[in-house]
Amino acid sequence: MKIGLFGGSFDPVHIGHLLVAQAAREELALQRVFFILAAQSPFKPESQPASAVERLRLLRLALAGDATTAVDDQEVRRGGVSYTIDTVRQYRKNFPQAELFYLIGADHAGQLSLWREAAELAHLVEFVIIPRPGEMVPRLEAPFRSRALRGFPFGVSSSEIRARCRDGLGIDHLTPPAVAEAIKNNRLYLPAKTS
Repeated sequence: MKIGLFGGSFDPVHIGHLLVAQAAREELALQRVFFILAAQSPFKPESQPASAVERLRLLRLALAGDATTAVDDQEVRRGGVSYTIDTVRQYRKNFPQAELFYLIGADHAGQLSLWREAAELAHLVEFVIIPRPGEMVPRLEAPFRSRALRGFPFGVSSSEIRARCRDGLGIDHLTPPAVAEAIKNNRLYLPAKTS
């Protein structure tokens, strides 16, 4: 069995995330891709993402009806700072015979040696690097195993979507329609009110 693990803040989830999951399933012959919602990134301690409840709702809306994906909220349930090693150990326990592939953005690949218990992590998973359009894919040094995802180049980020919301611009076609509707209805990512 081959399983993809796709961790992130997903603040908010967008079409680029869904295209990455689809490309990973096709290119690696994955049976399932788990979207793992981070409670708090250790590399962004000042970051204040939308609430976990809202981000989970948006993920569930985006993945509804897709039996090849699932939402994993274990990092949110654990609370505090999210460490990938804790999550990967749980997957290794739940799926002892599976090949685990961890999807990671090219912008984070250079920091892998700084991740908690990086040597063990390198042993437990193969990293699949998600390139940004027009950028080179970094090569990981041993003991990390990696490959690049060819995928579908899509140059949008969650931060750009949040900025568009703050500026009153539309996000249609950047997120699944149900996600765009939920963001609008729940007035997410609007500018903070000043008194």
